[in-house]
Amino acid sequence: MKAYMQRMGRSLMLPVATLPVAALFMGIGYWIDPSGWGENNIIAAFLIQAGGTILDNLGILFAVGIAIGMAKDKDGSSALAGLVAFLTPMTLVNSEAVATFTKVDITEVNVAFEAINNENVFVGIVAGLVAAALYNRFNNVKLPMALSFFSGKRSVPIVTAVVMSLISVVFIFVWPTVYTALVTFGEFISGLGALGAGLYGFFNRLLIPTGLHHALNNVFWFNLAGIDDIGKFWANDGIKGITGMYQAGFFPVMMFGLPAGALAMYHTARPEKKKETASLMLAAAFASFFTGVTEPLEFAFMFVAWPLYVVHALLTGLSMFIVATFQWTAGFNFSAGLVDFVLSLRVPIANQPYMLLVFGLVMAVVYYFTFRFVITKFNLMTPGREESTNEEMTEDIPAGDDKFAALAQRIYAGLGKDNLVSVDNCTTRLRLQVKDTKDVDQAKIKATGVPGVKAIDKNNIQIIVGTEVQFVADELSRLHTGAPVASTAKPVEAVEEISAVNEVYAAANGTVIPMTEVSDDVFSQKMMGDGYAVLPNNGEIFAPVAGKITNIFPTKHALGIETAAGVEVLLHMGIDTVTLKGGPFNLYVTENQKIARGQLLAKIDLEAIEKADRKTDIIVVFTNPDNIADLAIEVGDKQANDIIGSVEAK
Repeated sequence: MKAYMQRMGRSLMLPVATLPVAALFMGIGYWIDPSGWGENNIIAAFLIQAGGTILDNLGILFAVGIAIGMAKDKDGSSALAGLVAFLTPMTLVNSEAVATFTKVDITEVNVAFEAINNENVFVGIVAGLVAAALYNRFNNVKLPMALSFFSGKRSVPIVTAVVMSLISVVFIFVWPTVYTALVTFGEFISGLGALGAGLYGFFNRLLIPTGLHHALNNVFWFNLAGIDDIGKFWANDGIKGITGMYQAGFFPVMMFGLPAGALAMYHTARPEKKKETASLMLAAAFASFFTGVTEPLEFAFMFVAWPLYVVHALLTGLSMFIVATFQWTAGFNFSAGLVDFVLSLRVPIANQPYMLLVFGLVMAVVYYFTFRFVITKFNLMTPGREESTNEEMTEDIPAGDDKFAALAQRIYAGLGKDNLVSVDNCTTRLRLQVKDTKDVDQAKIKATGVPGVKAIDKNNIQIIVGTEVQFVADELSRLHTGAPVASTAKPVEAVEEISAVNEVYAAANGTVIPMTEVSDDVFSQKMMGDGYAVLPNNGEIFAPVAGKITNIFPTKHALGIETAAGVEVLLHMGIDTVTLKGGPFNLYVTENQKIARGQLLAKIDLEAIEKADRKTDIIVVFTNPDNIADLAIEVGDKQANDIIGSVEAK
């Protein structure tokens, strides 16, 4: 569960990173035209609309960001599924749709359904998680021939739409009950005076991840229960010291408390990650202070360090309670930032508003030390605190662009010969799949100066690099696939481009036999071309040549490779295994991927193939004989990646 939540937190960083600039646009626009919100000034209108593009569509951003971030291969079709997953309830659970389904006038539809809109982050998160789970489950599904166009990734948005339609049905029945219960609760606590204000502040923050905080806001800020705290404050129509009590306590938190919490998160970040943490925290803290938009900060730790978010909610409640007790009041139209605070000073009903600044300084101290204590005491994974090991003695790495290639080469060597399976990365670390983490020389990798190495399980290892991880990952991928690398060494591809001769390697451990001995006439009679086969003794299948994957059969039992010299190769795993519909095959490559000779391409379940009464021959066919000048293969017992011959293109 911890790993799952960390993955979700990492996925949230993509949409969260867009929020500070949107908040600043809207805040500056509102500052320019506080009364008309753009009606009186074209620049203000432009900035407010530009910021609203993001803030008014938070649900969509979170749905797409989480869908692609939680997908196992971050394919774009997962993002499309996330969009479909979000749009489905937006269409089926809005007020107009519910009015149609229930055959009542739209004015009689429960007000709860007005909260199902593009700003609803809770629906966005649910949609993103559902879409990612369905993508991971169905992206390789095989349908009957008549429906083959919808196989694989094309099936994911379709399945997503069906599943989210069912979830939408649940929303129709459940959402009004939850919403109404919150409104009833809000009306109850409104009679508790300062204590009620504190409870409101606590639940307001606590409910933000679900979007249901709007239910409470309607009770206290507007005229749903006769309180209308915002309307009465700006109309200067209320009781001095009382009107504004459900707004004032947010100013010390948003202007001082949360920015101080951001400083605590920066100070508790790991040294190698302080730079990237500082950029995020500074932008988010300024947005909170200046405009009162707190989403950039809150979403940065809301899920990855949820206990800290509960502490934040408690401190917000405390602030609301103390401010209401002393009857210090101010109000806002947009949010509790500097812009609204200054504007509220003009309203006569504001009571001792400058005390909010004094108390804000107190809250800054409370937030800083409380956040710092909780983060370090419970080792919470706030931004910049991803787990890593201690630094080791380092080797000299060249400066300049070549440093990434040099670092990648040393990491590649430390991973072990032919041990690397796939390369991925997040914002600060390499996420690698290997055949066996026991074969990784962690000391050699640590000696490069990377902050840490962490073996997750037998096949997964993470290497913490820092904010420049993408460049190292690119170089490592080039080494892994045999593509040109940024180093003084002559790249593999460059050699292949000037040579028509390719060495041929054993595709698996076992006995290499000539094509004529394959127990299938299509192959043994060389109808598709000459080559060889391996009678394997394990299920690991490797590349017989270097080149590019040109196609992968839908049932995963065969794939095509083309060398740099234009030789076309068919790797066929098993005989008549097309009928097994991909079950025994686990591929580690994708179409158009460049591969190195000897790279692990697949793992197959030999026992499952044999139980299905199929042959397990691994067949390598050179399928364009008109382009082949010479082919030589040595048969006998071989180890995978042994050189067993050569192929020469014309």
